[in-house]
Amino acid sequence: MMSFTIYPAIDMRGGKCVRLLQGDYNQETVYGDSPFDMAKQFVEQGADWIHMVDLDGAKAGKRVNHEYVLQVAKELPAKVQIGGGIRNEEDVAFYLEKGVDRVILGSSAISDPDFVKKMLKQYGEKIAIGIDARDGYVAVEGWLKTSEVTAEELALELKEHGAEVFIFTDISKDGTLSGPNVEAIVKLAEATGKEVIASGGVSQLSDLEVLSESKEKGVGGAIVGKALYTNQFSLSDALRKVNV
Repeated sequence: MMSFTIYPAIDMRGGKCVRLLQGDYNQETVYGDSPFDMAKQFVEQGADWIHMVDLDGAKAGKRVNHEYVLQVAKELPAKVQIGGGIRNEEDVAFYLEKGVDRVILGSSAISDPDFVKKMLKQYGEKIAIGIDARDGYVAVEGWLKTSEVTAEELALELKEHGAEVFIFTDISKDGTLSGPNVEAIVKLAEATGKEVIASGGVSQLSDLEVLSESKEKGVGGAIVGKALYTNQFSLSDALRKVNV
């Protein structure tokens, strides 16, 4: 039976933990001065995985906040996945060789598909494909542009090259606490036959319950950010809810 994993999210900008509203760098809230301390709190509440995003990296197109990622990977007993600004082979190797468990490739799946396919071939399930969609179409470059490719088309193409894990974000839901787009998430999991992790919009425990009910269809987990930071519920409550 497939398990359902909750990934508490730590979005880093300028070395701090922040949240953006729908990916807008001008709508930022700072929730903590130390990504490591935040990760430690999550692990103490039972997290098996930590989802980290280098927002500066995503904007700059290169690693920026990597020292915090490596510190968490090295010093805490949780697995780490990292996304944001990872656009070349050297960066992928840098993280995976230093103890990070999974690297998320997003925009490059559209801008540099050969690189992504090569990484999938080399690292298999250690690579997650981040698919961020607006109205079903894949958004790129930190969500500033929308491509002509649908989320499903991209996922099916990359499945052929060895993709095992997809992280699906419906941008209209991100940071809004308005509930995830369950229909689109399940549809992607069923179309690919691979694991899909839901991202964006989780606002209450019932959202996690609904998503976890689809784990047999391939929905393998959910990334939870703002709801934890604004105390809609605690991580330990969430873990209890889906692991009954």
